[in-house]
Amino acid sequence: MASSAPPADSPAPAAAAPAPAAGTEPPSKSALKKAEKEAALAAKKALKKGTAAVQAALPKKEKKVVVAAPVEPDPEFIEVPEGHFKDLSQRMAAGYNPTDVEKSWYSWWRAQQFFVPALPSASPSEYSFYDSEPAALPRNKMGEVDLSKLDQDKVFVIPAPPPNVTGSLHIGHALAFGLQDMLIRWHRMRGFTTLYVPGYDHAGLSTQSVVEKKLMKDEGKTRHDLGREKFLEVCAEWKEEYQNKITNQIQRLGISCDWDRVAFTMSPELSKSVTENFVKLHEAGIIYRANRLVNWCVQMNTTLSNLEVDQKELAGRTELNVPGYPANEKFTFGVITSFAYQIEGSDEKIVIATTRPETMLGDTAIAVHPDDERYKHLHGKFAIHPFLERRIPIITDSEAVEMEFGTGAVKMTPAHDPNDYEVGMRHKLEFINILNDDGTLNANAGPMFKGMKRFHARVAVIEKLKERGLYVGEEDNPMAIPVCSKSGDIIEAVMKPQWWVSCKGMAEEAIKRTRAGELKIRPATSEAEWYRWLDTIQDWCISRQLWYSHRCPAYFVNVAGEERDRMDGENWIAARSLEEAQAKAEAKFPGTTFTLEQDEDVLDTWFSSGLWPFSIQGWPNETPDLKAFYPSTILETGWDILFFWVARMVMLGIKLTGQMPFSEVFCHAMIRDAHGRKMSKSLGNVIDPIDVIEGAKLEALHAQLRKGNLVEKEIALAEKGQKKDFPNGIPQCGTDALRFALANYSSGGRDINLEILRVEGYRKFCNKLWNATKFAMLKLNGDEIEGSAAAGERKFAPFVPRQSQKPTGEESLVEKWILQKLNRAAAGVNAALEERNFMGATGDAYNFWLYEVCDVYIEAIKLITDPDAPKAARVSAQNTLYTVLDNGLRLLHPFMPFVTEELWQRLPRRPTDSTKSIMVARFPEVDPAREFPEAEKEFDTAFAGIRAIRGIAAPYGLSSNLQVFFLARESALAKSLQSSTDAFKVLIKGCVNFTVVDKEADIPVGCVSENVSPGLAVYLLLKGVVNADNEIAKAEKKVAFNKAALDKLQTGFAAPDYATKKPEAVREREANKARELEIELESLAAAIASFMKLKD
Repeated sequence: MASSAPPADSPAPAAAAPAPAAGTEPPSKSALKKAEKEAALAAKKALKKGTAAVQAALPKKEKKVVVAAPVEPDPEFIEVPEGHFKDLSQRMAAGYNPTDVEKSWYSWWRAQQFFVPALPSASPSEYSFYDSEPAALPRNKMGEVDLSKLDQDKVFVIPAPPPNVTGSLHIGHALAFGLQDMLIRWHRMRGFTTLYVPGYDHAGLSTQSVVEKKLMKDEGKTRHDLGREKFLEVCAEWKEEYQNKITNQIQRLGISCDWDRVAFTMSPELSKSVTENFVKLHEAGIIYRANRLVNWCVQMNTTLSNLEVDQKELAGRTELNVPGYPANEKFTFGVITSFAYQIEGSDEKIVIATTRPETMLGDTAIAVHPDDERYKHLHGKFAIHPFLERRIPIITDSEAVEMEFGTGAVKMTPAHDPNDYEVGMRHKLEFINILNDDGTLNANAGPMFKGMKRFHARVAVIEKLKERGLYVGEEDNPMAIPVCSKSGDIIEAVMKPQWWVSCKGMAEEAIKRTRAGELKIRPATSEAEWYRWLDTIQDWCISRQLWYSHRCPAYFVNVAGEERDRMDGENWIAARSLEEAQAKAEAKFPGTTFTLEQDEDVLDTWFSSGLWPFSIQGWPNETPDLKAFYPSTILETGWDILFFWVARMVMLGIKLTGQMPFSEVFCHAMIRDAHGRKMSKSLGNVIDPIDVIEGAKLEALHAQLRKGNLVEKEIALAEKGQKKDFPNGIPQCGTDALRFALANYSSGGRDINLEILRVEGYRKFCNKLWNATKFAMLKLNGDEIEGSAAAGERKFAPFVPRQSQKPTGEESLVEKWILQKLNRAAAGVNAALEERNFMGATGDAYNFWLYEVCDVYIEAIKLITDPDAPKAARVSAQNTLYTVLDNGLRLLHPFMPFVTEELWQRLPRRPTDSTKSIMVARFPEVDPAREFPEAEKEFDTAFAGIRAIRGIAAPYGLSSNLQVFFLARESALAKSLQSSTDAFKVLIKGCVNFTVVDKEADIPVGCVSENVSPGLAVYLLLKGVVNADNEIAKAEKKVAFNKAALDKLQTGFAAPDYATKKPEAVREREANKARELEIELESLAAAIASFMKLKD
């Protein structure tokens, strides 16, 4: 055949390399190679140029323009007035939008009084325990209610732990409020009269601290510059601002608390209860006045309880800045300083060691062990203070001194050290206070040091000791220093006359009643700590030298002409009012002239919040609320305040009301960041729940830092932390996703390491719910309207579900299966919530929706619910679908209130169901009528077969035209499977033929099979679908590879020293590998045999 000539403008062939000239050496191999490369490159360029020219001459092909189908925009959200029902007249949006879903519902719930406790109906329906208009019990009408109608076994009360008005809520508060609301909503749906009381704590110390910091930062002023009255006005403004912020956050979280009963610890009503508490305990001798050691915060100028003092661990020498000193001035901590005291009348010295050298100015003794031979000759003698005219006795004490520790001699400063205080009491030592309230040294420290700030005095004392030859040296000393949890100041132990609560007797009663079963504490780890703390409880100092809190209702009686001791409690009166104080003083000091002076101190915040469960119900008055709703049912709180708060509520509740204030305490975990760090503003990892609900850009997170009291250095550190943790900001997740995620994190452990991406994952679950419900509702149509098809568009009557959700018994296999799974989910969620296992409850609800409703049931009924499907089967499947959607949404409602209300309200209603809201619909429970264990077993077996078919098809990349055969060896199973072929056909993606047979002879040749159970085998037809020769070649290649690997292992096994040279773990691993290879070889042999049959 003649070859065709190239086009005229085609490139010429590449020229051959020129022959070498005569008499010259032939080119080297490398030169030839280079020349060939250059020639090839030239040819390639020429070819490319020519091809481009040819293509340019050809007629242009028209590009196929694909026009996308127009996407219908989401309907615009219709705003409704506050408290009105949401407008749901428009079609559902294409996807879940938390902003629109969450709008309007909360104000409507409130307007309908769903948050108010209500009496269940006298004749509850199948749909709700309440009448269509629930019999609400608002506080203003409680006096009109016959409380005998209230079933105390069906009352569920939570006193919400009141957040401090120091600032807005963080993600830990969202966890607490969320878990509490889940329990409230769950009980409300189960027909309980529920009361969830919201409120706020004035948090005296914390609020005064943040207000003072802001005052200094913004205006450069202290509270003393303003004066007490003006400063309290500023605190009140702060309280209003942050109470409003907190209220908004609580409401955005969907918390269904009774706002008619909202409480504040400094309201007139609750202040009355605080006064009553003080007076009653004082009259009972439980509150007393004493001059004892307290924790003194110089920066805050107040006493603190032990629970408000943090212990800062130091590994050794550490330089620290102390509040109240210039930022660049640091002092040494974590060292122990040794110095000597001169023995009176002798050249001998005795060496002692201390971590606080300045306190030697208040030393009043040196203690040695009575059995220490080194110091027996000094018993009863004196040392001379080097800076003061003070003789210091040398005493013996076997409790305070360890002979082996240090020098065996210990300085005693009973007015400034808790251990020394006890020694001072035993030996009747002198108690010398050297510290003023402002942290300067007083006259007792001597003229050399008077007026010095305490840590300047530390440096000065060491220098003076060196000058006098008494300084011995210093060493690193790992230790903990006490630090104020609010100001960061170093705490000083000082003597102060204060009001104290004797706790021992109350703690013993609390232990006794807890052990008797009156109080259940969960989890068990918290219960063990509960007993341990109450067993070792100390008296509680309730005096605070603050301005913002309840002023002590105690009055000092100034008797004319007498000098009375303010430290002596006998000179004080506790009274509910000035008039009562006057009457008590007249009775106590008859015939005297006196004036009354109210104590300037205020009370510890916990003294008021310790009354919370009963003060919010009206105590000390005998109110209807107190009678109906006290004691509370459960207190849900963080384990970290079990002793700060819970123990005090229990002790005061028993003492003042005679009853345990609640029957259960559940302690939730503490939320940490994704790295396990505690949430801290200075780290930038504190998360506002609103930022998770709405989403927040990184810049917005940075801006929030500047609204607080952080200094620039702390802001820079926090911004760095935010940039690392949230480089793209926080994504919008919505309330429902946040609540669900926090509940799912709650496994009963002590800590939660929160990852925002996990919360975002539950937003996708909300979207899945939305789309599944939207799709399912398309399947809920009634009969076709006669004549509509002829008019050009098929129209259907609205779907009306059956009167009862009880199954008829005529349901198909897949319907019975999903109803049984609904029972299982209801049982699981109820049992988990009963055990306060929020992770288990959310897990069961999630799995039901995702893996059983969405992945199986909705898919399985696609053909059955087609308008052209047989009517009886279609209507049955639709009613089951409705029951599943209705119950499934109710099952999720306590965790996801907004999206479930929105979707539930879009569902049609059963003919006589007048339930207004999912909030008051019945929570799903196990229904014996929905029990189909055999159907569940059969469908699970069939579904295992479906998974097996998917597994057979996957290696061959088969996803369409699948011909599937199920061999049912039992007649009952065969019958069930045959009745549901449409469902199974849909569940096997790409299945064009699904056949159930009961004889193996009915299976066509050329199938690959898998035995699923003794009663079921499944087959996939491969003959004519896959290339048998290619599959055999692939399998034989794998056989060769596996045989080589197995031979290598077996050679090793046969080696004489294998058992001795190889470690046991290695031998076990290699034996397992050999077994795996043998099994795989058997499978490959079977596969080859199957493929060989396909060739027949």
